[in-house]
Amino acid sequence: MDSPLLRRLFSRALRASLASPLVLAGCDGIEGIIDPGGVDTSGYSSPRCEGSAVAVSGLSPAVSPDFVQLRFVTKSFDGSYHQESVSSSSGTACATASDKAACESALSNLTSTNGFRASCADLCVAFYVAMTRGDEVTALTTVESLKSFLGPIDTAQEAALLAFASNYNLSCTDLERGGVRARADGGFDVIGTRGHTCGKDTGITRYVLEVTPGGDVKQVRSALIEPGNPNCIVGRRPVGLRAAGGVACSEALGRHFASAAHLEAAAIKAFLRLREELALHGADVALQDAALVSALEEVMHTDVSMRLARRFGATPHRLEVEALPLRSLFEVALENAVEGCVRETFGALVAHHQALHARDTQVREAMTRIADDETRHAELSWAIDRWARERLSSSEREALREAKREAVATLREEVTVPLDAELLSEAGMPSPEVAASLMATLEQELWA
Repeated sequence: MDSPLLRRLFSRALRASLASPLVLAGCDGIEGIIDPGGVDTSGYSSPRCEGSAVAVSGLSPAVSPDFVQLRFVTKSFDGSYHQESVSSSSGTACATASDKAACESALSNLTSTNGFRASCADLCVAFYVAMTRGDEVTALTTVESLKSFLGPIDTAQEAALLAFASNYNLSCTDLERGGVRARADGGFDVIGTRGHTCGKDTGITRYVLEVTPGGDVKQVRSALIEPGNPNCIVGRRPVGLRAAGGVACSEALGRHFASAAHLEAAAIKAFLRLREELALHGADVALQDAALVSALEEVMHTDVSMRLARRFGATPHRLEVEALPLRSLFEVALENAVEGCVRETFGALVAHHQALHARDTQVREAMTRIADDETRHAELSWAIDRWARERLSSSEREALREAKREAVATLREEVTVPLDAELLSEAGMPSPEVAASLMATLEQELWA
């Protein structure tokens, strides 16, 4: 599909949507349950971090090791892809081993197919701890084995590491989202979060935890601190994208454009990574160059969205994308099918709707430029889809079709969520009824 054909399809979809009532729906009320008072951070300190992840320094295990390393495993669902990376390290590997060469070889060959803090999206990611003590080389792959290794929890960093291993996120810089303090009874209080802010029924919840000296992690209280954005569909999300923090803004327009700026910045990373992966798998230079041009255009989109966010009183949070290895052609094609052929294509159509209907002049002018660029990005997605499908097996092609169907079904649910009236009028976002009409055209003529 080329851009003229895609534009004609968008034009038909927009004309068809005019038959749907432009209902100005109000807020869905989720703001009313956000924790209004914050949390008292007196006495808390940030956990030690290496990069943007919890570090393994500052531990005092029952029996001291020579070396501790936090690793994460990235693997495909079918086991055909497996990659290990290092998150943080402490100590000197094999320092007291009787046969240092043998110990170092065992550590280099140490691997695991599972771990704690496991999660799956396009790929599955899990963490484990590699440890050397004398001639012993061990992988700690469960929370229980980690607790046994640590012994009594008597340092703040041990409490933070246990909370991290128990699936809580700890910020390295924001005490209200990541902090540790000692308790009078010998345990520790830990502040952490769970969740993300992209999609229907999502949100970030803050937890105050008690970590006992025996290693039990107990929830003391919790509160929703950031509702998810049900319409986070514009832009291509890279694998490894970490959830954005809460946006301190009472204006719906500010929150909307802060979220958009975060996703546009993420799309820069996504297209740069896509260019690398296209080159890895021998794609035409034209496809590689188009990915690079798309990344450069997303830089402009990010700047425009950030300026709009600040105009409406919001400041987007810093982008965090975990560095992950390049993927197989099938995994690249699978992500492209969901993020490009479905979500990015619909996002481009929404941008055209905003360019036509936004009451705010600055928003309308910005979306006119963005809509043109996003249409080219959508066309690139379909070109990559055609190129990749010729190189995949029949079962892999069927998996792509199923992934598209599931992505469309998910998107269909997301667009049913009512939006704030200002987003409909000032930003030109489609109401649920209009969004459903736009989707119906694409389902009939493009996604069928």
